[in-house]
Amino acid sequence: MKISTVIFDLDGTLLDTLDDLKNAVNYALSLRGLPQYTRPQISAMVGNGIGLLIKRAAGENCDEALLRTMLDDFISYYKAHLHDCSRPYDGMIDLLRELKRRGYKTALVSNKWNEAVEILCKVFFNGLLDAQTGELDDLPRKPDRALVDLVLSRLGVQKDECLYVGDSGVDVETARNAELPFVGVTWGFRTRKQLLSCGAKNLIDRPEELYRYLEG
Repeated sequence: MKISTVIFDLDGTLLDTLDDLKNAVNYALSLRGLPQYTRPQISAMVGNGIGLLIKRAAGENCDEALLRTMLDDFISYYKAHLHDCSRPYDGMIDLLRELKRRGYKTALVSNKWNEAVEILCKVFFNGLLDAQTGELDDLPRKPDRALVDLVLSRLGVQKDECLYVGDSGVDVETARNAELPFVGVTWGFRTRKQLLSCGAKNLIDRPEELYRYLEG
């Protein structure tokens, strides 16, 4: 069946959000006199939701009560600075516009909490996505297929019509669990080598290269 719908990851795929995430993590750490992290270090921690991001930043031995207060501080700071530095990757807005012009549906599935996803989509992709969801309280996050299935239901499309695009091992596994073909992007939070080691077979270095997988 011909592909009619492209589902994208957000962080590291459509948007470079790493500096805002780093700043929010370091803010929560600084309140407690804990060591700060660099952009590459934070890059290695993201992808599984903010709860695990904070746990990884604080260290495995951090107690649950402290983790909860750190998460609250992270969210408070991040909400106020959600798109100070975040920007679409070069060519992504043009890609989304061209996909819509060619008649494709576009969607977004992220492990970022849903409120933040809604705000970022409105700021950067208003009118360019047909459906989106972030992490929800009543559904498991990626790599479980539940959020993907939710978006497919909202769009009224079958999985055989869809392509999944992401930048991490979590995305590779999500596509596998949802039974979707996968294209990995090399401009995000993981390297080409890391994506290949996770089982990604189709990789692109520039957004416009996606067309060959859709129409080839």
